[in-house]
Amino acid sequence: MINFDKPGVEQFFQTLTVSNFTVSPDEKQVVFSTNLNGYSNLWAMDLPNQFPYPLTFNNQGAAFLSYAKTGEFIIAGFDHDGDENTQIYAISPKGGKFTPLRTKEGERHFFSYLSEDGKRLYYPSTVGNATYFNNYVYNLETGEEKLLLEGTEAPTAIEAVSPSENSFVSIKQFGNTHSLAFVHLGEEKLLLTPETTEQHTVNEIVYTSETAIYFLTEYNDDLSYLAKFDLTSKEFSKVLQLEKEDFTSLTYSKKNNSLYLVGSYGVEDRLYEYSLADGKLTTLNTPASVIDKLVVMASGNLYVQGRTAKTPGNLFVSKYGGVTWEELTHYRVPGVDDEDLVEPEVLTYPSFDGMEIEALFFKAKEENSNGHVILWPHGGPQALERKTFRSMFQSLIYSGYSIFAPNFRGSTNYGLKYSKMVEGDWGHGPRLDNIQGLEWLIENGYADREKILLLGGSYGGYMALLLHGRHADYFKAVVDIFGPSDLFSFIESVPEFWKPFMEQWVGDPVKDKERLTKDSPITYLDGMTKPMLVIQGANDPRVVQKESDQIVAALKESGREVEYIVLEDEGHGFSKKQNEIRIYSRIIEFFDENIKAANPVA
Repeated sequence: MINFDKPGVEQFFQTLTVSNFTVSPDEKQVVFSTNLNGYSNLWAMDLPNQFPYPLTFNNQGAAFLSYAKTGEFIIAGFDHDGDENTQIYAISPKGGKFTPLRTKEGERHFFSYLSEDGKRLYYPSTVGNATYFNNYVYNLETGEEKLLLEGTEAPTAIEAVSPSENSFVSIKQFGNTHSLAFVHLGEEKLLLTPETTEQHTVNEIVYTSETAIYFLTEYNDDLSYLAKFDLTSKEFSKVLQLEKEDFTSLTYSKKNNSLYLVGSYGVEDRLYEYSLADGKLTTLNTPASVIDKLVVMASGNLYVQGRTAKTPGNLFVSKYGGVTWEELTHYRVPGVDDEDLVEPEVLTYPSFDGMEIEALFFKAKEENSNGHVILWPHGGPQALERKTFRSMFQSLIYSGYSIFAPNFRGSTNYGLKYSKMVEGDWGHGPRLDNIQGLEWLIENGYADREKILLLGGSYGGYMALLLHGRHADYFKAVVDIFGPSDLFSFIESVPEFWKPFMEQWVGDPVKDKERLTKDSPITYLDGMTKPMLVIQGANDPRVVQKESDQIVAALKESGREVEYIVLEDEGHGFSKKQNEIRIYSRIIEFFDENIKAANPVA
């Protein structure tokens, strides 16, 4: 009889995941971005076989992937070590060296559309228009390029092109909660939603014919719904809306004459098929709790990239209209049984003003628990924590820590009004939602007041700094991962195309000086009295290194205990397995050390 040692926490750091994918037109090959060799690269499988083989060796994740309808090549976007300056390349289905299509050092290129014959590439770019983008069509055969649309007023991007390429739809992005869409037909430019002074968004635009455009919007409403614009009558109409459902994704199937919609209200996704022929809505089975990407093939087959709280990103296919699914990849935590992982409990609690806040609570198993709870304020802030796998979460839970992740005001998937509540209020309402959540946990027996830790990244890192400065008594130790420390310098240093909506999103440095000062963590250095670990990517274009440098320098000057790690080959996140292992391991060690320091053994 052979006995195996209990898996260590390092097992969780070796987890593989799928972060993007595309499928060949004949469905004989699936290409996906994954970290099989410890770095993000493109790999492929020749279906029905499921043994992967490498296509690229540049050790960079793919920002976008699209297989040409002719099957001759794949369009992919790569940046360099997280700098987000994405360049566009063509890759052979056989892999190997790829061909640059639109590249320019220091500039960003995005992907809009590749024509049916694979000859014309539509894309927005910062080239010539760093703030609002210019939109081009590039002929892959002749090398000719044409400027189709020059962005003005707000970042502008082509989002959809008609089947004959006689018209296209562009979006002006005024902010995360305000965008307008226009259809361009020759010299004519038409607004897809009726004129209004009320902010709303338009996204997920698809042509089902030359004259029918479907999209998602909250126009005149709070939750997003399916809408249509008829190019013949030039009329807008609401097509489908469900109670307590926020549609987030829209895909068209020509074969089935159907639209596939992903919807949710909160922490899990649902999948629907809407028949354009008879208006029938069918609820489909889903292979995962969260759907990251859905591809509908000409055959009608459905491909999904999805995650659960216990499983990382995997690929699935349904050849039966979403009734049953086959798992194409089988990524799990190596050496760890699914039953050793934790599914979160969904909690709701009243905040300081009576507003109901939904949260996830990952409770450490009794045999492992050290009794401590980590508060995790999510990033975004217009995002949310969902039932999705995080190596960091499950490794911390396995190490004995429970995790509390509230979807405070400003989170998405709870309606437009809720999402807008963080705009112009980064540091008051969301901060108190987090604090009230801790009080609720304590009152209801989920947490001990003396056993709480704090960890956050991006906006969550900002919130970790702010909560530390203003409410240090709640926490034993604090970890900040690339969080803004000073809202004034943050506003000044974000990418150029973010700057048009910074006033609505965060505030105006002149008009809102008093509030921005009050909401900046660096204002509360005197309150930051607990041990800190600060982590920063040197290539981060969103929260630049200065944000961490300045808070660390100020704390050290005040004689505070702070450890600082700068990753020279990362941006706003972790793209390399060795960096992920290093950082997650250090976070667990840091918390363990501070628990022991607070409870010395005689």
